[in-house]
Order: sequence, then C-alpha cells, then structure tokens
Amino acid sequence: MAKKRIAVIGAGISGLGAMKCCLDEGLQPTCFERNDDIGGLWKFHKNTSENVPSIYRSVTLNTSKEMMCFSDFPVPDHFPNYMHNARLMDYFRMYVKHFDLLKYINFKTKVCSVRKRPDFSLSGQWDVVVEANGKQETLVFDGVLVCSGHHTDPYFPLHSFPGIEKFEGNYFHSREYKSPEAFVGKRIIVVGIGNSGVDIAVELSRVAKQVFLSTRRGAWILHRVWENGYPMDSSFFTRFNNFLQKLATAALINRHLEKILNSRFNHAHYGLQPQHR
Repeated sequence: MAKKRIAVIGAGISGLGAMKCCLDEGLQPTCFERNDDIGGLWKFHKNTSENVPSIYRSVTLNTSKEMMCFSDFPVPDHFPNYMHNARLMDYFRMYVKHFDLLKYINFKTKVCSVRKRPDFSLSGQWDVVVEANGKQETLVFDGVLVCSGHHTDPYFPLHSFPGIEKFEGNYFHSREYKSPEAFVGKRIIVVGIGNSGVDIAVELSRVAKQVFLSTRRGAWILHRVWENGYPMDSSFFTRFNNFLQKLATAALINRHLEKILNSRFNHAHYGLQPQHR
C-alpha cells in the first residue's frame, strides 16, 4: 500500500518536527518553505520582509535548552542553557542532518492555496497550489500540516496614539528593530512590557541618551535564572511543584511567588508593581 502523502507548510521548528513525526508514522512528507533556509522565525535576516517573521540580532531564548529541545534529540551538553538565535539554528541543522530531513524540503516555494478536492468526502484529499520560479503547480495530498507560525503580522495600533502623524521622530514596530547602533545618543520610548519590549529597552539603554519603558499596568518580571542558579522553567515546572499547586490556594501561591520576585528587586520602587497578582 502506497504511503499517504502529507504537505508540510513551513520549515521552521514546527515544520521540522512535523516532518520527523510523519516519517515515524510511515507517512511521506513534502515540506514547502518560501525562504531559502530552515528555521522560520529563528532565522535572522538583516532586513524585514512582508509576511515573513523577523527577529533582532541579539535575540536569546527565554526557554531553557532542556525545555526547548525536541524530545528525541537533546541539545548538546556544551550548548548554553539559553541559546542565542544563531546557536539555535546550529541545533536545527544538527536535527535536520541527523534525521535526513533536507531531502523532503522544497525551498523558495510558496503555498498559494489549500482546498478540498471535489471528491474529498470519499478520498479525504487536498489540492495544494504551490509556486516556485514564477510557475504554479497543483499537487494532491492526503493531509496538510500548517506550520507557518503566528508571528508574521505585527500588531501596530496607531489609532491608539492621536497625533502620531505629526510626530517628527521615527516610530516603528519592534519587528523592524535589528540592532542598537542607529540609536546612539537618542531619547527613546519603548511602548509595551512584553518580552521584546523589555529586551529592546535594556539593549538600547547601553547606547541611547535616555530610554523610557511604557507599561499600561505594570508586570511581574520573571528572570531566566531561578533559585540556586538553575533555569527558571526546568526548576519551576516540575511534577512536585504541580502537586503542591493542587494542594495550595491561589492566594498562597501568589503570595509565595511575589515574595520571591520582589526579593530580586522591589517592583514598586521601579513603577512596575501591577494590580494583578
């Protein structure tokens, strides 16, 4: 019996894992990647492109290597606990080589559409239209795995900033930020206290004249390094801690965690104390 053919859209971290799982299950994967390399979001590009994820040069994971890795291919011991994006790409290449995945990937190939075939109720098959070198082709697959990620389109609510059109300085979304060199000696405000906002504010503070970090309601700042110098996630997310959380009340857990976080620095002293627990 012929193997079922599966289309995998995207050769980022999800697409690579999807291909490996297909092979484990006796399926025949064909991956379509619009760029010329694997990695998806984690592949650094000097310039931004429309509908393509984008990271800045210094991005380092906030998930430890033990929690980030594929379960069937651990990260090498000599890699750092929290990998820079270039080191993560090294790991991806090792994974692809080890499981011989490269031969299943079609680079510089865009997926234009995915539609059920006219006889889908009987065959369960899909028509997948792909484009490469300016030519389109329709291929038939028994299944489709969409692994294109969700960090493609920036949320940029300019309507929330009346008068922005009169602002004489530069304004842009964090996806367009690449490195701090262009901001030497400038006064900058970073709007938003998510991971990227904090990361970029800290990096710019080393070269800019002054940096403001704007947050609507404050936040609890969790460090990568937890007690005894171990990674936060691998120390915190354990079976034992999960058992304790089932026994303790939410108020007790919140009080304990807030005490730990405020022992690092008092959030109220820095204007970060949120109203939420």
